[in-house]
Amino acid sequence: MQILARQIEFATPWFEIVAKRTAGDSAPYYALRMQDYVTVVALMNQNDLVLVRQFRPAVERYTLELPSGHVEKGETPADAARRELAEECGFNAPKLELLGTLLSDTGRNENRLWCYLAAGATPMSGNFVPEPGVERILLPSKKLPELIASAEFDHALHLAALMMVVVKYGPELLALK
Repeated sequence: MQILARQIEFATPWFEIVAKRTAGDSAPYYALRMQDYVTVVALMNQNDLVLVRQFRPAVERYTLELPSGHVEKGETPADAARRELAEECGFNAPKLELLGTLLSDTGRNENRLWCYLAAGATPMSGNFVPEPGVERILLPSKKLPELIASAEFDHALHLAALMMVVVKYGPELLALK
């Protein structure tokens, strides 16, 4: 099957709704077009995981997440990952490794999530001023299973990024074993 036509039905600075026509369908299929975004599994000294807590209006509560954000126009995903880690948490990523990309929701969204590992993340020099509303959390990674089991850490795609680390390097890298 192929897409015969695409038309933007509605646009905001954050997303577009795109109508897509396929052969044999009487009605269009609607998809959300958004910027790609990045997430960073940042580890300090292989023991502490760098997280953020912030209020998310979409789910109407505070969430615990990995540092993440949009890939801005003209920016590479790796540059976006470094920028987000610095802006949200005040950390440098001397070694940044692409773990892979994920489709955020194949039934609705066009965008991708670029997942990175920043092993050996280090605090930036100078006084760090976090983004308003973003709290940096340094978590001993051995506590991560407890937060997942209690649904305190429940961002599905961020859980998938952590799983990519476990699959590639084993649970030892996150001190889970």
